[in-house]
Order: sequence, then C-alpha cells, then structure tokens
Amino acid sequence: MSSVNRQGSARALIRDNNGHSDNARNDPTSADDEGRFRDNAYRQELQPGYFKNGKDGITKTNADSHESGLHEYTKHPDTKDYSKKGCCARCCGNLSRRLNICCKPCMWEHHPLPPEPSLCQRFKYTFMCPPHGVVAQAIVFFITILIIWSILWSISKEEALPGGKYFGIVLLFPCCVLAGMAMEKIRLPPLLGMLLMGGLLANIPKVKDAFAIDTTWSAGLRNIALVVILIRAGLGLDPKALRKLSFVVLRLAFLPCLFEALTVAIAAHLLLGFPWVWGFILGFVHSAVSPAVVVPSMLRLQDQGLGTNKGIPTMIIAAGSLDDVIAISGFGIALGMAFSEGDLAFNIIRGPLEAIGGTLFGIIAGVLCWYIPPIKHQHLVFYRYVLLFGGGLFAVFGSKAADFPGAGALGCLTMAFVAAYGWRNRGWTGTSPMAVVMGRMWEVFQPLLFGLIGAAIKVDKIEANDIGFGTLVLFIGLVIRILVSFLVMFRTDMNWKERFFVPFAWLPKATVQAAIGSVALDMALEKEASEEVVEYGRLVLTMAVLIILITAPIGAIAIAVSGPKLLHRTEIEAEVSAEPEERGAQEMTKLNRENGYAEEEDV
Repeated sequence: MSSVNRQGSARALIRDNNGHSDNARNDPTSADDEGRFRDNAYRQELQPGYFKNGKDGITKTNADSHESGLHEYTKHPDTKDYSKKGCCARCCGNLSRRLNICCKPCMWEHHPLPPEPSLCQRFKYTFMCPPHGVVAQAIVFFITILIIWSILWSISKEEALPGGKYFGIVLLFPCCVLAGMAMEKIRLPPLLGMLLMGGLLANIPKVKDAFAIDTTWSAGLRNIALVVILIRAGLGLDPKALRKLSFVVLRLAFLPCLFEALTVAIAAHLLLGFPWVWGFILGFVHSAVSPAVVVPSMLRLQDQGLGTNKGIPTMIIAAGSLDDVIAISGFGIALGMAFSEGDLAFNIIRGPLEAIGGTLFGIIAGVLCWYIPPIKHQHLVFYRYVLLFGGGLFAVFGSKAADFPGAGALGCLTMAFVAAYGWRNRGWTGTSPMAVVMGRMWEVFQPLLFGLIGAAIKVDKIEANDIGFGTLVLFIGLVIRILVSFLVMFRTDMNWKERFFVPFAWLPKATVQAAIGSVALDMALEKEASEEVVEYGRLVLTMAVLIILITAPIGAIAIAVSGPKLLHRTEIEAEVSAEPEERGAQEMTKLNRENGYAEEEDV
C-alpha cells in the first residue's frame, strides 16, 4: 500500500512541476513526499530504478523500475529549485548555470583526449581549464617565485628591486630552470642552458645593470652547492662495487685523473705562464669527470642492457665518484699551498696535513651519524639529514675560517661516505631516503650553481689569447686522458670495442668544474690578494667554463651514440621498477615498519 502511495505521490509531484495539478497540491501525503523527494534531489542520490537526470530535468527509468515500486525524484545537476530561496538565490542559480554553459567548451573534463591525439589536439588540451599537467606546474612554480620575491621586497625594499643584490638571484633561478628544460628538449645536458643563461644575464648591456648579484652571496651559494655535490658523491660510493672491481676501478679513477692534471699543469705553465702551484690548481679542475652527465648516461645504458654482462656501467659510475674524490682532494691541497703564508717548511707539509685532517674529521663525524640520532627515533630521516648537511657545511666553511681550505671538501666527502656505509649495514639498502633528500636539494641548487658560474664570467675582461691558449691546454689534457683511459683497460676481460667505449664515457666534465672553478677566485678576492693572483683565479674560472661548454655536450652525445654500437646488449626481463625517489620512500617505509619508528616517542 505504501508503495502505491509513493508512486501516486511521485506522479502527483511530476504533474505539479509540469502541469500544476490541484490534486497533488492539496494532498498532504504528496506534500510530505515532495519535501522528502526534494531533499533527495539536492543530495543527487540515484539508485537503480529511480528517476534519473536528463537534459530536460526529469526522466523516468526503464520499465523495470515500475516493478520495484520505488521511484525517486531528482533534478538536473545544473537545475536546482530556488523558488523558496528568494530573489538573490534565483539570480545566483541562473548565473551559475549560465557560467557553466559558457565555460563548458574550455573545460578539459568535458573534452577528453582521443586515444591517438594529434599535435593540435594535445596543444589545445594542455591549455584547457582548470590548469593541469605542465601548465599547472608552471603556474605553481612562478607563483612560488613571486611570493619569495614579495617577501624579500617587504623585508629589504630596494635590495629586492632591479639593481639590488636579491633581485638578481630571484631572476636567475627561474630563467636557468627554463633554459635547462629547453636543453633537455633537444637531448643535451640541462646544465648547458643554465650556464649560458647566467652568462647572458650578466653580459647583455642593459640587462646586466639590473642583474647585480653580491659577490658574497654568490660565493656562499656556490659553496652550499659544492656541499650538496660532495654529499651526493659520498653517498653514491658503493663499497661492495669498489671491492668487486677494486683494481680496475682504482686504475681507471687514479691514472687518467693524475696524468691529465699533470699534463694540464705543465701546459698551463708553458703556454699561459701560470706558476706551478696554480698550474696544478687548473689541472685538478680539469681532471674531474661530471657525475651529472656520466651517471644518468650510464643508468640509461644499464636500463637497455648495454655492457651489463661485464659490469661496465657500474664500473664507470664507481670510478667516476672516486675520480671526483681525487680531483677535489688534489685541488684542495694545491689551493691551500697557493694561499699559504709563513714558514716554507710548514707550507710544504701543509697539503698532507689538510688531507689527513679532513679525512679524520670525516671519519669521526660519519661514525657519530651512525648512532645519533638513535635508530628508533621518530624523526630519524630528518635529524640524519640535519647532521649530515650541517656537518658538511661546517667542514667547508669552517675549514676556510681556520685557514685550512683544502680540508673542507675532503672532510665533507669522507663524512658522507662513512655515514652511508654505517646506514647500509643498519637497514638502508638500495636508494636511501637521504639520497632522495639530497637529490631534491640538488634540483634547487643546480640552477643556482651553473647560473652563478655563468654570471661570474665577464666577456669584456677575457682576452682572445687566453681563449686560444686555454682551448689548446684543454685539448692537450683531453688527449692524454683518452690515451690513458684506453690503456688502463688492458689486462681485463673487455674486448676492443668495450675498451674504446671507456674513453668516451670519461670525457664529460661539468659539475665539479662548476663547483670548484670559482673557489680560487673567491679566495683571492676574500684575502685581498694581488691583482696578479686575482687574474689567475679569473683565468681558472674562465677555463672551467670552457671545459663545461666543450666537453659536456660532446661527451653526452658520444656516450649516447657509441654505447649501442660498442657495448654488448644483454636481454633483460621487463619489469616495473620504481623511480629513485619512490625506491627511497619504500626503503624508508620498510625501515619504519621493521623498527617501529612511528610508535616511538621523540628522544
């Protein structure tokens, strides 16, 4: 009986909406049901057998719905009953309905992409509303930059305006990010675009007046970026891989690096007139390979199964990290000798003392990171990051304050390596959460580092002779490096093609050159050295930029082209592998579950 009443009430309500039936209007049962039906309409509850939404407001369901005896009333989502809400509510409803109709053609949710969209369709879909995908990311990025600039302006006023020391940094970062993305589109290392963008902003006549960066801020940011690079290099050193390929890795890391540094030092002394100690500073700047170019290239080859049968990508990555350690350590020792003052005997032993002191600091600080914070600390990752990054900053900046600049870089690198070794033995295997955090930091400091390096180059102060002889010194060093890299592969199980590939993989140079290329100039300016010493520092920086511009694109292209032709391809089973960040998060989650961090209180 109640089912029949509901059906009759629903019919009466339909007539009331369409034909204004008096019976439906006077029936109290119908009025009660109408209120219930309208409440359901506002909630938009549709169930099988109910009345459904239609273009004209109300439509019935199929014939099966009459058998169920359950009929509900709903209205179109865009059609709400504002008869009892007053004039303002009706106006708002009409306005909302009309806006929805007007905006519908440009809403991406109403215009999904076809299975095989054309270029024009993808372009149109990208800019539909609301913002999504790349457009949404770009909007968030530029709004963030605008907020940062607004905060700086509200604090420092004129310093955040064009010509101030903060405006240049705020302008440099987004420009370098865009330049790096443009380089990635043409399959070149993004650091080239960042480097060129920094050089353009600092040397275009009218732009450089507004683009003024304080030298103290520039040097500080570059040193922070150096700490990030050193920590990442230390975390990436795998003791197991080093033991497995120990002899080959050691030969490949030490011999090409040392021979190139020695060759460049001799060439710079003869062709550029550098003193011997400055020649070795330039030599060790030259001799480091770039992990920013080599590591992604090797991982790409490894994913394709190229050279994996003999562990060539792993060998090159491990040797590349050790190569950077040798170059940075040698650079620090030579730098300390160049700016040393006082007793000659002390200056002779100063370099070894800095190396020993930096190594001891790194070992002690790294071992402390094993136990502090405790393994079951609730915020383990955060405090390990604070200790590791803070210790690296203290090593680099504290060594300069103590007048032992060569010890800082080696101490920071050793600290990261020792800490990572202990963490691996305590559960952090694979890609640790710390490597993920430092990778995120590198995404921020990479544009700043390469942009500031490019901005430090003053084209009007570079002489043509310096460029010519500097390029000649560069190619002499590269020739020696290629020959030595090829020769050290003898007495291994590699064939001739694989031996030819290794020198190509040993060509790219960028990251370390950008990090340490300006250190000598910064120290010369900080110590108010003579004009001749400042000029030596400026030449070292210029040569570092030349190295990056010449070797980074050539090396990246050489690896991509020669890898498939010279290396043996091993078929690998298709598997879904997580990104490094995801693997790090998975490792962290696993460790938390095993040790119950979430259940522990802060210590």
